[in-house]
Amino acid sequence: MSNAGLEDAEPHSMLKQPIAVWALAFACTVSFMGIGLVDPILPAISRELDASPTQTMLLFTSYLLITALAMFFSAFISSRIGVKVTLLIGLALIVVFAFLSGAAGSVDAIIGFRAGWGLGNALFISTALAAIVGAAAGSAGQAIILYEAAMGIGLAVGPLAGGLLGEISWRAPFYGTAALMAIGFLAIATVLKRKSNNPAPVEFSAGFVALKEPALLTLGLVAFFYNFGFFTLLAYSPYPIEEAASLAGKDFGAIELGFVFFGWGLTLAISSVFLAPRLVQWLGLFPVLNLILGGFGVLLACLGFAALHLTAVVTLVIIAGIFIGVFNTVLTEAVMEATHLPRNVASSTYSGLRFLGGAIAPAVSGPLAAALGAGVPYWFGAASLVLSLAILLVGKRNLGRLA
Repeated sequence: MSNAGLEDAEPHSMLKQPIAVWALAFACTVSFMGIGLVDPILPAISRELDASPTQTMLLFTSYLLITALAMFFSAFISSRIGVKVTLLIGLALIVVFAFLSGAAGSVDAIIGFRAGWGLGNALFISTALAAIVGAAAGSAGQAIILYEAAMGIGLAVGPLAGGLLGEISWRAPFYGTAALMAIGFLAIATVLKRKSNNPAPVEFSAGFVALKEPALLTLGLVAFFYNFGFFTLLAYSPYPIEEAASLAGKDFGAIELGFVFFGWGLTLAISSVFLAPRLVQWLGLFPVLNLILGGFGVLLACLGFAALHLTAVVTLVIIAGIFIGVFNTVLTEAVMEATHLPRNVASSTYSGLRFLGGAIAPAVSGPLAAALGAGVPYWFGAASLVLSLAILLVGKRNLGRLA
């Protein structure tokens, strides 16, 4: 397999896309806003609903766990009812459960509604990746960069919107997401054509059977442990930032947290579009994966030492976006190139493992911090990146020309 996808992916050429691709990209952006949206309002939910940090971080776990499990079956569903219908069902579920989350009266109810939101997210996200790759003008590499850029923008704008709307009420960000997703639903319903030739029917177990493919299994496990580190940073960081601000005698509310994670998401979006293809050009795909995993691991280890120093932790969180933006784009490109499986199957299996690692991180970060100290979750995240790097190096022989 060559690295041509990313090497030929010049950012300016991505602007000439069919309107359906832009509708998909908009909906992807709003969908990914839902991941980081709750970051700035986690402390407020804890206070107003009398919930512990561990309980509120389960808003990530329930969302990501159901997303991960459902993604293994999204290729089966989309191959039976069609890409457009799958996308619209996913968007409709997000609208409903985002609205219900805003109307919830307890943290347990929000955790449950976030699980329903995750089901819609799974149907939409894994199908959208294959749909954008199929509908975009240009190479698959350009389409993947567009998808990852939409993810980066969503992850950047989500916390900012969450922080700004969270100043009104912690409920407002949920209602805002429901409204934006409703717009995405109408856009895709209007401009995305329903293809008469749907993908070949996929078996119910195809998402799990795909793990027999050595390259996909290797990269999926790499993604699993990498995402543990990624979501340790994303889901846990609001709490040490707030504690560090308190120790420094500063007020750090939802809007301040929103700006921190906006900066993080902005570096993620920029690096995914502009830095990732250039690094692959200069160094090659496999060396970039190694470099970023190692660098991100070091950064998380440093966060463990600096967890209660406000300036240091904020700076490191924002810098982390660079590593995450590059790695997300390059790893997704690697998955699409490393296997001859249908794109919808490869996408759903990879995405399932990717989000499963993310689901576990918030569930363990809170108890670890409570028992062992604020820096310990970051060290566990760094250890998971070491495991991810080890799997990548040991599994190099499974990756063919990618390595």
